[in-house]
Amino acid sequence: MQRYLGIDFGTKRIGAAVSDELGLTAQPLPTLEPSTDEAAVRAIRELMDQYGVLEVVVGLPKNMNGTLGPSAERALAFAGRLEESGSVKVTMWDERLTSMAAERLLIEADLSRAKRKRRVDQMAAVLILQGFLDRRHRQRERSS
Repeated sequence: MQRYLGIDFGTKRIGAAVSDELGLTAQPLPTLEPSTDEAAVRAIRELMDQYGVLEVVVGLPKNMNGTLGPSAERALAFAGRLEESGSVKVTMWDERLTSMAAERLLIEADLSRAKRKRRVDQMAAVLILQGFLDRRHRQRERSS
């Protein structure tokens, strides 16, 4: 059994989600607000240790045309630092439109604007991780 950690890496906040032990569903974790990238790496390593995570899925915020902008470059650099920090596999996941989808879900849940602002990164991390888990599950079904 292996758990996965999903990360929505932002400039101010980092959304996080963890899978169940079967790797089927993603659950939100508290949003991180580290002051530096080094503090972010430490906080994520603590989550990995706490949940026994062996693979981290980091959202890659590509532009709509598929190119990589400054946010994507920051996410890639952060993923590299995370991978260098210890024995962990880091997978990048195309996260185009996940923040918009997360916002839409939170609006549908009738959360106030203030509550949505606090939860959008968390929900984006859940969507990133759930997309990864769903693809992984489909690939396993095809190979069986």
